[in-house]
Amino acid sequence: MYSTEPPRLFALVPCAGVGERAGAGGPKQYARVAGRSLVAHTLAALAAVERLSGVMVVLSPGDAQFEQAAPGYTGWVERVGGATRAESVAQGLAALVDHGAQPHDWVLVHDAARCLLQPAWVDALIDACQDDEVGGLLALPVPDTLKQEAGGRVSATVERAGKWQAQTPQMFRLGLLRPALVQAGAAVTDEASAIEALGHAPKLVRGALENFKVTYPQDFELAERLLRTR
Repeated sequence: MYSTEPPRLFALVPCAGVGERAGAGGPKQYARVAGRSLVAHTLAALAAVERLSGVMVVLSPGDAQFEQAAPGYTGWVERVGGATRAESVAQGLAALVDHGAQPHDWVLVHDAARCLLQPAWVDALIDACQDDEVGGLLALPVPDTLKQEAGGRVSATVERAGKWQAQTPQMFRLGLLRPALVQAGAAVTDEASAIEALGHAPKLVRGALENFKVTYPQDFELAERLLRTR
C-alpha cells in the first residue's frame, strides 16, 4: 500500500565503476579535476539541491578510496555495487528501501562522472517530472549528422530528427524503477531504458551541453577548463 505522506526525493549516485576507457590509472570518479575529484564535484552540486531528502553513493564492496576522494561528504554510503551500472543501481534501491524509502518516493539516478552538474538543472528536472505519471530524464536533441559505422567506414547515414542524447539525472519513482531494472537485466545502460521496456514513455527534459559524462582522456582537460571558468 502506498503511503499517504508526500513523496520524497532521493539522489542515487552509482560510483562502483573502474573507468576502463578514461585512462586515469584507476576509477575515473576519483581522478582530480580543478582541485577535487570528479565525484566530489558531483556530490557538491547535489548537496545544493534543497528538495532532495538525501543522497546515497553506491560503491563497490572493496572500495577504499571514496572517503579520501570526497572528504566533505556526509550522506549515505553503501558498499553494495555490482559489476554493472544496473546492478549497482538495483542494489542501491534496495538499500534505500532498507532506509525507509517508499514506493511512491522519487529517485534521481546520476552518474558520478557528470561532474559539471548544476543544481538548477536538477531543479528543472524535478519541476518537469514531479507531477508526471512516469518520470523522465535530462537529455539533449542530437544536432549533428549521424553515421552508422561498419569496419571503420560509414555504412549509412542515420536520420537524426527526433533523436536525443540521454543524460542524468534520470528521475523515476522507486516502486516503478525497481521492477523495471529486474526485468531489464544487468546489461541495461540507463534507467530510462528499463522503464521503456515496461511500456512507459519517460519525459524528455532539455539538459545542458556542459552536463557531459567524463569518459575519455581528452574529457578531463575540457572538464578542467569549464570548472575553472565558472
